[in-house]
Amino acid sequence: MTSYEKLLSDNKTWANKQVENDPEFFKRLSALQTPEFLWIGCSDSRVPADKITGTQPGEIFVHRNIANMVIHTDVNLLSVLDFAVNHLKVKHVIVCGHYGCGGIKAAMTNHDYKYVLNMWLRNIKDVYRLHREELMAITNEERRADRLVELNVKEQVMHLSKTSIIQRAWQNEQRPHLHGWVYGLKDGLIKPVFEMEAGTPIDPLYEYDDL
Repeated sequence: MTSYEKLLSDNKTWANKQVENDPEFFKRLSALQTPEFLWIGCSDSRVPADKITGTQPGEIFVHRNIANMVIHTDVNLLSVLDFAVNHLKVKHVIVCGHYGCGGIKAAMTNHDYKYVLNMWLRNIKDVYRLHREELMAITNEERRADRLVELNVKEQVMHLSKTSIIQRAWQNEQRPHLHGWVYGLKDGLIKPVFEMEAGTPIDPLYEYDDL
């Protein structure tokens, strides 16, 4: 059996167990999707949103990319955000990074990762530049990378607050709350590092006055 065939086999086993435990599981799941959370996480295979939060199918809406970035020109991310906020009516948007993130470590180097990755990592380098003084004061490289993970999460949450999608929902419905979390690969625990409640003031430069 090949590796991909094992995935298909394991899928059948999982589906059968679900039906054994709850015969109506898939009927309910196919009829309704009402997640309370949008999760913006890293693509890293070690950080599956449902596993580390103990959520079930239908409970968390997920978008993942390298280093859990919120980039204002990323139509993929923005379409997910729009759908989650305006159609699914999520109450919370979580940006979750993780310690030991390869994207963060790559952005801390001067290595040429070729055009596409260079373009993506540039956004993380911008976070480093904004917090250069604090980061350069950390002499241990691993701890510096960990701190950049935390600062990157904070900046991505702030990027969310600068979108018209979030600002309109804040103004009209006082939701969603924004959360910045970091997951620890070594202990499996999630650390909250930054929060923005609905309506939190931001730099007026980024506020829309005609929503």
